[in-house]
Amino acid sequence: MLYHSTNHNSPIVNFKEATIKGQAPDKGLYFPESIPQLPKNFIGNIDNLSKEEIAYTVIQPYIGDVIPKNELERIVAETINFEFPLVEVEKNIFSLELFHGPTLAFKDVGARFMSRCLGYFVNHPDSYRDKKITVLVATSGDTGGAVANGFYNVDGVDVVILYPSGKVSSVQELQLTTLGKNITALEVDGTFDDCQALVKKAFADDEVNKKLFLTSANSINVARWLPQQFYYFFAYQQWKDKKNLPVISVPSGNFGNICAGILAHQSGLPVQHFIAACNANNIVPNYMQTENYTVKKSVATLSNAMDVGDPSNFIRILEIFNKEFLSLKNVLTSYSISDEETRSVVKDVFLNKNYLLDPHGAVGYIALKKYLETHPSLQGIFLETAHPVKFYDVVEPIIDQPVPMPGAIKDLLKEKKRSIKINFDYASFKDFLLSK
Repeated sequence: MLYHSTNHNSPIVNFKEATIKGQAPDKGLYFPESIPQLPKNFIGNIDNLSKEEIAYTVIQPYIGDVIPKNELERIVAETINFEFPLVEVEKNIFSLELFHGPTLAFKDVGARFMSRCLGYFVNHPDSYRDKKITVLVATSGDTGGAVANGFYNVDGVDVVILYPSGKVSSVQELQLTTLGKNITALEVDGTFDDCQALVKKAFADDEVNKKLFLTSANSINVARWLPQQFYYFFAYQQWKDKKNLPVISVPSGNFGNICAGILAHQSGLPVQHFIAACNANNIVPNYMQTENYTVKKSVATLSNAMDVGDPSNFIRILEIFNKEFLSLKNVLTSYSISDEETRSVVKDVFLNKNYLLDPHGAVGYIALKKYLETHPSLQGIFLETAHPVKFYDVVEPIIDQPVPMPGAIKDLLKEKKRSIKINFDYASFKDFLLSK
């Protein structure tokens, strides 16, 4: 498999080069030259396959021959060695729980896969051997913890995580600031978009790139983005009514997750329709209504991991559909959900359905309900992207009782954060990188 840039002004590369480079030289995102089609009878036989067999079959065409079969099987097995249960919340509505990994968030899948791929590339003899890689990542919340956990102690890789000060939850902050060793957390006086802007400037800076071997662990990186397809297949495997395909509602910020789902659909995964569930950062909902794409400064909401005013991965969704708006609209609907709606539904579902939503899952649930109101014959799945305990400081006042706390989180709350505070100032960030 080869990858081109969405800006179409960079050389074609293979999966290994795309992973290590992170972003194309022309500042576009890498995208597969063709979308692989699933093997014949794969979907019909999916109930009889293991998670590992499903994931390997899905991802192998994207990797090609740059990772041997036995190594890729190991990477896949280590990536998905936890559960992805599909849970009925109420009639016709199911939650795909993606919070059973080590950092209790869906981003564990992409971070674990990418860290193991990059570890393999760095530590096997080739042109990259003996060159330490610096991974730069901007986070609006869950990405930071997942990347920190996934890359912790990976030989030959340093990680620098930028996060907006005061705009991530206390648990999210501890997950990305307490590990140390090869993980450094920069606490930026700004928004997620500011953090992302600093990272993009660093990738475009020739002086920085001469000294450091930079790559990205955001979902712009193909090794972070592509494995997110896995759990859409796991959801379909658990879906009982194969004749009545599900609508899938995805809490969406930077749009990597839903883009992976749409990619899976294009390769042959049966899905009725996709919903991009957004908070007050409504760039894509507005676009789907007006066909006018206008970037805005992000605003802070209860669902902070989706507080993105310039969603990087939406360009990949447009690439899938060759920028044909009507083709996209046949597959995707998008809603903007308010904090008031989010609070209300977290409380209502907890009291009346005995199910506790996190703020992001709540946005997905509300958007799915809105769609089903006008399509009453359909059923749907919303992605519960993080454990509610990661947002206990938001959820507990809503439900007026403590959120059950896993032992790992209890231990985490005893730790002290270790971060370096910086202003939203590229010169300061550049000085930090060059001093490494």
